[in-house]
Amino acid sequence: MTFPDDLRYTTSHEWVRLDGDTATIGITDHAQTELGDVVYLELPAPGRTVAAGEATAVIESVKAASDIYAPVAGEIIEANTAAAGNTGVVNTDPYGDGWLFKIKVADPITVSALLDAETYRTVTGNR
Repeated sequence: MTFPDDLRYTTSHEWVRLDGDTATIGITDHAQTELGDVVYLELPAPGRTVAAGEATAVIESVKAASDIYAPVAGEIIEANTAAAGNTGVVNTDPYGDGWLFKIKVADPITVSALLDAETYRTVTGNR
């Protein structure tokens, strides 16, 4: 499994890529492996304000349905409608085209409080 060093992670298996004050959010390689084939995504609407830790999206697979949580507070500015229409991309490219939504972060410094790749590897037992 891969855990890119340039991302931040949550214990609920979301990843965050920060670019200025925009955070792109997706699920980790570990999460997509555990879920199995993704068959449905319910993504948040742009304009919605979310709190850190708030259930923001839903992902369904052949095994289970799971909430996706906002790792940081802010406003949803984009949902990946292409991934919603082709859910398999979440399994094949979780850190690229399989991203889920973007947040204009209320306070970008909060991203640095999330887990780094090494800590996330330890959390998942993928050393």
